[in-house]
Formats: sequence, C-alpha cells, structure tokens
Amino acid sequence: MFRDQIFVISLDGSLLADTAIHNTLLDIAVLRSLNINVVLVHGIGRQMQDLAEAKNLPLSDSHGEGRTDPQTLEVAIEASVQTSFAVMQGLTKVGLRCMLSNAIRSTEVGIVKGVDQELSGRIDRIDLMAFTQLLANDCVPVVSPVTFNRDGESLRINSDLLAAALAKGLKASKLIFLTTQPTLQLDGHEVTNLTVTEVESLLGKSPEVFPERLLSKLKESVRAIHGGVPRAHILDGRIFGALLNEIFDKVGIGTMVYKNDYQSIRRAEKEDAQSIFNITRNPVKSEALRGQTLESIEASIDSYLIFEIDGGVVACMRMIPYNEGSIFELGSIFVQPFYQQRGIGRSMVTFALEEAKRMGAERVIAMSTQAIPFFTEVCGFGVGQLSDLPEARQSDYLANGRNSKILIKAL
Repeated sequence: MFRDQIFVISLDGSLLADTAIHNTLLDIAVLRSLNINVVLVHGIGRQMQDLAEAKNLPLSDSHGEGRTDPQTLEVAIEASVQTSFAVMQGLTKVGLRCMLSNAIRSTEVGIVKGVDQELSGRIDRIDLMAFTQLLANDCVPVVSPVTFNRDGESLRINSDLLAAALAKGLKASKLIFLTTQPTLQLDGHEVTNLTVTEVESLLGKSPEVFPERLLSKLKESVRAIHGGVPRAHILDGRIFGALLNEIFDKVGIGTMVYKNDYQSIRRAEKEDAQSIFNITRNPVKSEALRGQTLESIEASIDSYLIFEIDGGVVACMRMIPYNEGSIFELGSIFVQPFYQQRGIGRSMVTFALEEAKRMGAERVIAMSTQAIPFFTEVCGFGVGQLSDLPEARQSDYLANGRNSKILIKAL
C-alpha cells in the first residue's frame, strides 16, 4: 500500500533522550525494507534544557516557538550537533544510510507583536531536488532544527514546523510526530481519529483541552493537511512497536488527523471491485445486504461510492438512478465493523443526498431489513410503501422475498 511513498517522521528531543529510541529506529529500518521512503526531522528541546542546566545558562526559549537570543542559539547549535550525530549513529547501527544537509534555507522571523524574535528563523526555501535525490539513492535525510540563512548564519527553527513544511513540499503521504506524550485524550477518552475541521474548531475555541506540548504538532498537522498531506499522526514513541502499529494496524495506538469525511469519499473504480466484494461478504451471509457476485459488482462499479482511510476501502454504497435520474436508490451500504459508530455511514448518505440533489433528483429511496433506525433516526428518511418505488423496482421487490422496509426522503 505504501511502497515508494514518503513518510516524514519528526522525532521529539525527549524521545531521542529515551531508551525507546533504539526500537523506533528499528521500526524505521522495517519501513525502509518495505521500500517506504523516510525523511527524519529531529527536535532538540530536551537536549537544550539539559545543556543549559549543566552550564547554568538561562534560555530564552528551548522549543523553537519563541525568541532565540544569542546565548540560546549557541546552546541550540551544540545540542543540534550532538543530536544529529546520535541520530545518524543510531541509523547506522540499524543498517541505514543517512545524510545531514543544508537543503533548507531560513530567514529571520523578525518582529512579532512588537517583540524582536532575534535569531529565530522561518523557512525561506527548501531544495526539494536535494531531498528527492537522497531518497532515490536509498538514503535517509536527517534534518536539524538549526538551519542557515542565505549568508550562512545559523537560525533556530521549530522542528514541528520543519516537518510539516517538508511533508507538504515532498507530497508525503504521512506526517508522523513521535513524542513522549501519552495518547491524546478528550473528556477522559483516548482519541484515535480527528478530522482536520474538528482540530481547527478545538484549537480556535478550546485550545486548553490539548496538552501544551502537543499544540504545535496539532497546528502543524492542520497546515500539512491543508497543504495536501492526507494524514498526520501523533503517537507516544515510548510504546514498543508504536510506529509500525500505527501504520499497519487498523486500530493504531496514536491520534490520526485526517481530511474531512467528504474528501475521503470517491467514486469506485474497477480496481476497487474486489475490496467491495470482500467487505460485503459477511453482511450478505447475515442477510443484512442483498448478495452480489464479484462479476456483478465489476459490471456496476460506476454506481458505487467508497470511503477510504489510508488507501483502504472501509465502506461502500451504491447510487442507482431511476426514471431518468429523478429518483435515486441507495443500496449496498456497509461500513466495516471496526469503523462503525464513527459517522462514516451518515457521511456517505449525506454525500449521496447532495450528489442526487445536484443531479436534479426529486427523491431518494432505500430498502433495509436491519438498518431501519439508521435511515429514519440518523439520516431523516421516512417510511414509504410499495407505490413509492419506481415501477421497474416494484416487481423486483416483490420477487426477491426479502420484505425490506421501504424508506424515502424528498430532496
């Protein structure tokens, strides 16, 4: 699924100081063995704090989010050199080629809200060709949060910002933040999935619900997704196998921020027929859905909509036109069990209703034996009768003997 794609992985300085980092680097070696391209960005916040404490030096900011005075920059440079060396040493131990480069050019942030940010930087230019060539040569680029401006002077940049910008520029399929923070919780419950709209709303109205050290990662996740990156993940890298579990297990162990539901819905293509057949086999056995052969799905593939997560089909639905498009039937609606109770079915139906309305339909019908409350209570359908069906559908309804409840919604 992910072969030849690019993952940008950001390693917090706190994780690099933890003994779990070796397991994380082993996970990265596994990704490379599967021909997944990896770009590593590392933080230095924890390392700067340790150096400053050892030398009894005050820091203007250790996370790259505020003002960087000359003394803080000196500490940042020392921390960056030591941390980059440790990352490259670790990658070498797990058998990976890697390289540190000056492919990111920065410029001064300047004055923000009346405060001179001094030696804090922002991205001026990314040499994407340099990164592309490194990846093409089986090399893992390592990116430090201390960069150079056009005059060769050093500037401190936030590593989360760097990772998001690289993910956007390289058209990465994933932006992954590995931290030492526990899985994100809201209202006492672990949050495994959030749409980018939900994150934006919470950041705007109630940023206090998020841990302070995750705010930057959530903000940069939003920017990356708006820049074309499909998924951003935030996970606790101290958990054994965290990276591989988050990527390859359907449940995952972190928090994924993703595009709005509608952006995950698309028209099915011929290649999706097998996936649709696979996910509908069990509900057909339980008579929740009417049986369809693989051949019949392939023949009618143009009428299917699918919902994708990470390139995998997790839900499907058919839109069947009648009476020259004045009526549409919604059929074969099914969401894989693990993804149920997440609003995916409702999103698909809402999308289909808007599509039908856009195409000039007057009403939409559905027939169900086991999902009647979903249509009536969640999607606003009313109960109809046989005469509400198009004539072409009435005879089939009587012949199949399923005695489905007829549901109808005017547009």
